[in-house]
Amino acid sequence: MPSPRPLRTSPPRTSTRGGRPTPGARRWSSAAIASPCRSCAGTGATEGGGTNRLLVKGAPNLLLERCTHVKLRDGSVVPLTGQLRRSIEAKTTELAVRPLRCLALAVKEGEDLDSSLVDYHPEADEEEGGEAVARGHPLLSDPSNYRDIESGLTLVGIVGIKDPARPEVADSIQLCSQAGIRIIMITGDARDTAVAIARDVNILTPPLEGGSGDEVKAYEGREFFEKPEEEQLELIKTGNMVFCRAEPADKQKLVKMLQSQGEIPAMTGDGVNDAPALQQASIGIAMGITGTEVAKEAADMILADDNFATIVSAVEEGRCIYANMQAFICFLISCNIGEICAILIATIAGFPEPLTAMHLLWVNLVTDGPPATALGFNPPAPDLMEQLPRPSDEPIMTRWLLTRYCVTGLYVGLATVGVFVGHYLSLGVSLSELSSWSKCDNQWTVGNGLVCEELFQGRGRMLPQTLSLTTLVRRIESHFFCDIFVLPLHNIMFLTLPGLPL
Repeated sequence: MPSPRPLRTSPPRTSTRGGRPTPGARRWSSAAIASPCRSCAGTGATEGGGTNRLLVKGAPNLLLERCTHVKLRDGSVVPLTGQLRRSIEAKTTELAVRPLRCLALAVKEGEDLDSSLVDYHPEADEEEGGEAVARGHPLLSDPSNYRDIESGLTLVGIVGIKDPARPEVADSIQLCSQAGIRIIMITGDARDTAVAIARDVNILTPPLEGGSGDEVKAYEGREFFEKPEEEQLELIKTGNMVFCRAEPADKQKLVKMLQSQGEIPAMTGDGVNDAPALQQASIGIAMGITGTEVAKEAADMILADDNFATIVSAVEEGRCIYANMQAFICFLISCNIGEICAILIATIAGFPEPLTAMHLLWVNLVTDGPPATALGFNPPAPDLMEQLPRPSDEPIMTRWLLTRYCVTGLYVGLATVGVFVGHYLSLGVSLSELSSWSKCDNQWTVGNGLVCEELFQGRGRMLPQTLSLTTLVRRIESHFFCDIFVLPLHNIMFLTLPGLPL
């Protein structure tokens, strides 16, 4: 007997809704007669006898609605009674919670198939690469007829497909939960399958002892969007969620709802239907291996390995970069504020300059630059992924940091000027005399046999300026080493840089 010859009865990836074709509303890879149900697909084939049959695959809960008979193990066909239907649904649920992705298979042949389709044999079309295309048939050319054609089916079996998540996904999602990142799983699977997978990978918590396990935030797309808008917004405010039997348009709706709540949604996808949601999301992430070119063009980031754990690693790296950048900027600002305060205080008080221009240049080139650069290469803090996300509108220099470093800079400036003034006080020069140092020998004279030029000019100013420079550098070094070694202790005022998360 020759092998069956497939007939392509309609374009792939096409379905109907309300009698009109809707491209991309369901997913399949075989050439198919498009069905009004969301996840069904039909294929016509000929056998050696010359008659055609209709082969249909799809979601069990949807395909059972189209079936009137069941083929048993011995090949006999019996009517699909209510008791038999409930038994099939229970078995499907048992497979789904294992979890297995379930696919129902059905057939329509012989007298059940329309008489005009039983012996229909289209000519091979050269434009289709020699493939026999049945769209020329009057019934198949009109999608509104598909509902009648794909009814009265005979169920022949249900397939359970194991598609386990990668082993590192569960730990990665656990890290996301610790970091304050919520996970919303959107899938076309049945609810039981989706919930079981979500529990395996830590998106949903396991059921409690003796609990029914039904009180979980898992909804079918149509079920969720039929709720009042206020209830929808309340449900997506907190916690992880699962959306099953979702359509591509549902993803974009969810992204818009999250953005309206002030959230920063990151959307992952690989198909053409995911492109609108990827473009709408704050961060669109496309798959580099299985992703389509349309999805990659619409996304902001492409995963080279299609691994969810890579996203979590990118979040950690981003937080580390932000923390190091903040440490770099804040360290330089705090050092410069100390230098500015030292010069400003001395100028306002009328004291001699505690630091010259060469001193300031040397401090900036040697003392400020290399330590600040070293702060930019700090490894991630041990608790970096345990911190809550920072607000998206938070500036890199917050009011708290600016206040903190102004106080720190003032302290460094006072210490620098204080050492400079202390040297002159030890020589018997009072503060009032030091503030009018330019009038030495005119309005006042120095005791202890000292000369004004020896105190305020040339070598006389070298020692106090050296003391000021040493104090300034030591304060900067102390601040630098505190930032490095005490960084995880975020709450120690004036000692550490708070590592704010991304």
